Amino acid sequence: MKFLLVFDFDHTIIDENSDTWIVKCAPEQKLPNGLRNSYQPGHWTEYMGRVFVYLRENGVKEDEMKRTMTTIPFTAGMVDLLGFIGDNKELFDCIIVSDSNAVFIDWILKAADFHKVFDEVFTNPAAFSSTGYLTVQNFHSHHCAKCPENLCKRKVLKEFIDKQLEQGVCYARIVYIGDGGNDLCPVTFLKKDDIAMPRQGYTLEKKLSQLAQDLDPVECSVLFWSSATDIMSYLKLLTQE
Repeated sequence: MKFLLVFDFDHTIIDENSDTWIVKCAPEQKLPNGLRNSYQPGHWTEYMGRVFVYLRENGVKEDEMKRTMTTIPFTAGMVDLLGFIGDNKELFDCIIVSDSNAVFIDWILKAADFHKVFDEVFTNPAAFSSTGYLTVQNFHSHHCAKCPENLCKRKVLKEFIDKQLEQGVCYARIVYIGDGGNDLCPVTFLKKDDIAMPRQGYTLEKKLSQLAQDLDPVECSVLFWSSATDIMSYLKLLTQE
């Protein structure tokens, strides 16, 4: 019986938002007001598509974007945590479910040699066109009113668990590690033996605290973390059970 670790990416594995970090490539490291103000709630992927068009039209090429993205710092303790998970793959399956995109995550994980730690990465598909534009697509379509239209992390998690069950893989426990508002939906999918680990001071922690105050707590246990060392301490306890 293995444990399944589910990670968000932005502000969880890395200590920044990868989509806003790319603005460092823009002229004067900022976007024009018209572009910045064009974002509509729930339509982040389309907004980022416009950002990538702007970058390309201002002469920003793939190699410059890659250099910039691989300077993003990992969250405190995360390098040690991912090393620990990599050394104990017989105990842990590990996936990423993220609203970033496949190109950014691939660059960052490969530059730090962490791509082998993760069994699968579920994120918005991305690729460079023949003319050098980075294009990003919605991950899937879904009917969840709580999630942005391009990604419902609960649907991703449920489909992954179902696929694993079909192959005879049943997890002793799921540990969900995240920070954002869009991590709440998958956390409500977790059962009583599972663990949600929200990052302290971020939206997921606030939303879970509000649910507890409203006497509508989630079914799983909740453990807060401020550095990935906290997560590693918990995983070490798990492996000793």
